[in-house]
Amino acid sequence: MTSKCWEGRSVFQVPEIAEILLREMVRHCDRGAYLLHEFVIMPNHFHLLLTPSAATSLEKAVQLIKGGSSCAIHKQRGQKMLIWQEGFHDWTMRDADDWRSKVEYIRMNPVRAELVSKPEEWSYSSASGRVALDPVPERYRVGCFRG
Repeated sequence: MTSKCWEGRSVFQVPEIAEILLREMVRHCDRGAYLLHEFVIMPNHFHLLLTPSAATSLEKAVQLIKGGSSCAIHKQRGQKMLIWQEGFHDWTMRDADDWRSKVEYIRMNPVRAELVSKPEEWSYSSASGRVALDPVPERYRVGCFRG
């Protein structure tokens, strides 16, 4: 899924704000709301590859991340600026090739934006290795590059 910042603002170019969003993603994953497979936080949007839990819809998972990060950012920064554009874009994986394509898209996002030369150099990405990720779901492992 993908969500964008309000009016395309580069809210997450400030490292402390990007850290807040990252903490919220991990916090809700740790609480069992979803499995987190891949992510990237860009200056004005983020991409996630996740599997909602049986008790959490995709919409609720996004609400937890966006609402939790907004609240934490406002509290830390002492202001009430608008952070998120309403809604989000989602897609459903069809097969292992589709999965692999989305993983590559997410990991290469900061490279394509010319923010880094290699995906693992971007601190706010699953490619950096900073965050333990959940494994690829079994149905997408055939032909997948990691398991």
